[in-house]
Order: sequence, then C-alpha cells, then structure tokens
Amino acid sequence: MRKIVIIGLGPGDIGSLTIEAVEKICDGNKVFLRTEKHPTIEYLKKKQIEYTSYDHVYDEEEDFDKVYELISKNLIQMSEKYGIINYCVPGHPLVAEKTVSLLIEKQEQGEIELEIIAGLSFIEPVILSVGSDPVDGLKIIDGLDILHQSVDINTDNLITQVYNRVRASELKLELIDIYGDEYEVYVIKSAGIKGQEIKVKVPLYEIDRIEWIDYLTSIYIPKMDKDKRVKYDMYNLMAIMEILRSKDGCSWDAEQTHTSLRPYVIEEAYEVVDAIDNDDIDGITEELGDLLLQIIFHSQIGKEEGYFTIMDVTTSICEKLIRRHPHVFTDFRAKSSQEVVYDWNDIKAKEKNMTTYTERIKSIPKGLPALMKSYKVQKRAADVGFDWEDVSGALEKLEEELNEVKEELNTSNKERLENEIGDLIFSIVNVCRFVNVNPENAVNKTINKFIKRFEFIETESINQGKDIKNMTLEEMDKLWKQAKENEN
Repeated sequence: MRKIVIIGLGPGDIGSLTIEAVEKICDGNKVFLRTEKHPTIEYLKKKQIEYTSYDHVYDEEEDFDKVYELISKNLIQMSEKYGIINYCVPGHPLVAEKTVSLLIEKQEQGEIELEIIAGLSFIEPVILSVGSDPVDGLKIIDGLDILHQSVDINTDNLITQVYNRVRASELKLELIDIYGDEYEVYVIKSAGIKGQEIKVKVPLYEIDRIEWIDYLTSIYIPKMDKDKRVKYDMYNLMAIMEILRSKDGCSWDAEQTHTSLRPYVIEEAYEVVDAIDNDDIDGITEELGDLLLQIIFHSQIGKEEGYFTIMDVTTSICEKLIRRHPHVFTDFRAKSSQEVVYDWNDIKAKEKNMTTYTERIKSIPKGLPALMKSYKVQKRAADVGFDWEDVSGALEKLEEELNEVKEELNTSNKERLENEIGDLIFSIVNVCRFVNVNPENAVNKTINKFIKRFEFIETESINQGKDIKNMTLEEMDKLWKQAKENEN
C-alpha cells in the first residue's frame, strides 16, 4: 500500500499543532520534512522522533520548481519503499505548498494515495497581526512567482515566501512599479509565534533593508485607499467608463456609439505615432492611455448592447497570439524571423478561410494610409513570386512611370494624369520595399525636414526685418540652402 499522510505543522508556534497532527507524527511511520527550518521541529526533537529533511535539495538546486518536483518524486519513491509515510509541511498543506499540489496531481493520476491533516495556515496569524478582515478582499501571492500572479491594487495582497533580503529586493522592484516608492506595507516575521513575531510598517523602498528577513517572512500590502489613490489599473479605468456611461454620468459619453467614436480611434493612434516619432516618453504614456480609452469605450458599449465585453476582447487577442506563435507555444520551431512572419500570415489566412492569394490582398484594411497599403499589397504579391528579381527592375519601372507622367502633363486629361501619378507613387513605394525603407516614415521625415527648413526661412526673414510674403523666391531659396547646410 502506497500512502502519504501530509501533515500541516501550523505557522510555527508549538501550541498551534493540532491533536490529530501530533497523533499522526507519533504513529511510528517514517517522517519526512519539506524543511527543517520551522519552529515546531523542536517538538519532534524533544519527542526524539526521527525524520528526514529535504533542505539539502534546496542547496543542490537553484530552480524552485525543480526542487519541488524532486521532493514530490522522492516522496512517492519512499512510499513505495515503506508503504505509509508522513510528510510534514509548514502551515496548512493546501496553502502555498507546491509539493502538495504536485502530489495531488499524482493522486488524481492514480499513482499515490494521500491523506491530508489540516493545520493552521500562516494566513490567520498574519491577518490577526495587521487587523484585517479577508472578507474585504485578500489575494495570496507566491513571492517566488509574482510575475505570473499579478498583484491587485484594489484588494489586500499577502506575499509569501520572502525568504531573504535578495528576494525582498526583487519583489521591491516589481512592487514599486505598481505602487510607487512611498507606499507603506507590512513586513511580518514569525506571525503567530509567541515571543518571536515581528511586524513593521515601512515604505516599499525600505523592505530590503530589513536585516531580520528570513524564511518565515511575509509582506502584507493593504489595498489602495480610493481617496488617496496615486495609481490606477485597468479595472479602475473600466469602472470609470461605466460611471461615465451611466444615467448619473456624462451625457456626451452616454450618447456615443461605435460609429461616432470611429474618428477618435484613428486620431489617437496617430497621436501615439507622433509621440513615438518625437521620442517623447511622457507623450507616449499619455497617448497610449488615450488610445486605451477608446478600447475601453467600445468594450463598454459592446457590453451594454450585449454583444461583447472587454473579456471577449482580451480573450480574442490572447488566443490569436497563441495560435499564431506555434514556435513559442508548441513544439514547432521556426528558423528565422522571416519564417515567423510567413507563418503568422499563413495561419491568419486559414483562420479567415482565405483560399486565394487575392483574398489575402483584399483583406488588407481599406482605411490604411495609401503608402502603407501599397507596401502591404506589393509584399503579399511578392510572397507568390510576382516581383522583380532585384531593385534594378523596380527602378526601371519607376523611370517608365515618370516618363508617362511627363507625357500626360502636356495633355488636358486630368483623370489620366491622376492615374499616372498614382502609378508613379506606387512604383516609388516598390523601390522602398526593395531597400527595406518604410515609405510612411520616409515621407514623414521629409515633411518634418521641410517644416524645419521653412521655419528657418521665416525666422531669418523676421531677423532681417522682412515680411516673408514679400521675399523673392531667390532670397528664400538662398535661406533654404543655408538651412540645409546647418543640418550637416
């Protein structure tokens, strides 16, 4: 018979050991400890109960996931050898115990039988220490895996496994990005252990300066006070939008529809691009917020109409990213970034049931700026081999189109001239594609350069006491050349 009896040792005080736990520990079965670094182990020593600790695994392995995997695997092996064994863990077996989670998985697969003896978890002493009611909201986070268990500023957070000052320092950097340097938190050691408990309330920037941090340390982060809030998250933004759209909110916001908001989506996207082009970090932050507002706005309207919610939006993009990155989320491996792009487009075409390459070209959004759309159309045609061998072919085509424009300049057929100019611009974009130059960026740089040089002309005209409108073309051209020289 293979069986593991998992016993919770409580938060650390010997008085918190349950009668059932004591009886099981003393029943004569082999005893294994996840760690010997726990105050109640003194009880086992006094009772002269022999045990085997897995602390050596922590010393031998750097990766905690590997540690827990090795411990759980060895426990199963020991149960095969001894039949029934006792496995003691700090606190409650079902609270923040990765090895127990792994063993439960093995039980579900029929590999082992488990019996769990409850113990007082570290949670109760901590909330007693800070005087908090978990009914108001409490999120428990593994300090070793905080990147995958994001904190929630709208509720209390209890971070476990703050083993040492190094871990505290790593947590500090993550938390400061969310709460700011001065946000006050509780650092608690040995919660619930009489005569040993230490609790301090300090700003986040100080948590790794505390010398007594050890394996019995946790960090308790109170939720942000609504009246003193300095940070907001997505949920706050969604709540604000819901208020604005309510009967007690803003009449303008309440009147908006998907169609009426369409221009703002485009405008805000361009303002983000403008901030990026200006290398304006503060501007990027602000404009991304404005663009995010549009997403939340449309999602709120979708929710009110019963069609979709922000959860549908995030689910859609997450599923899409996973599907279109098989080289990351499956065993498939792409050889290069070019292959990644090709696979993305191929998967996209299959998702949208596109059976022809013409359908792929037509799927390019009609509302894209013409230069960008031209680039994409040419790229998709080139994917099937409809392309020049090198840039020389594209340059010859450019010269051909330029000559055709010159010919049409001598006629009065405006429509044909417009068509030829369109062909000329399309050919210029093709040259850009061959040399990997983004035509939108190139033209925007030229526009900005023109404005800068024109500004120089006007400034110099003012310095000379002249009205720019009264200057001759020769005078302005001279200043233009001077502005150009100043750039070099």
